[in-house]
Amino acid sequence: MVKEIDRAGIPVTHICTVVPISLTIGANRIVPAVGIPYPLGDPTKGEKKSHEIREHLVTRALKALTVPVDKQTVFEEDF
Repeated sequence: MVKEIDRAGIPVTHICTVVPISLTIGANRIVPAVGIPYPLGDPTKGEKKSHEIREHLVTRALKALTVPVDKQTVFEEDF
């Protein structure tokens, strides 16, 4: 679905737990998540830390929307 939305001219960032799958489906902007059971947090680190992780990933995804891309790009680190 992210590929089709992007093709319609609406930039999309795909937050995912398995980057190779996102690459296979053709997502252009990919932000790796934490892990399969909890992609946007880590319950073992408590609610406050989990919230910080979530906020960090969503912020990275929003920044990725502002970057023009002409090929698949994985945004692993802050930029």
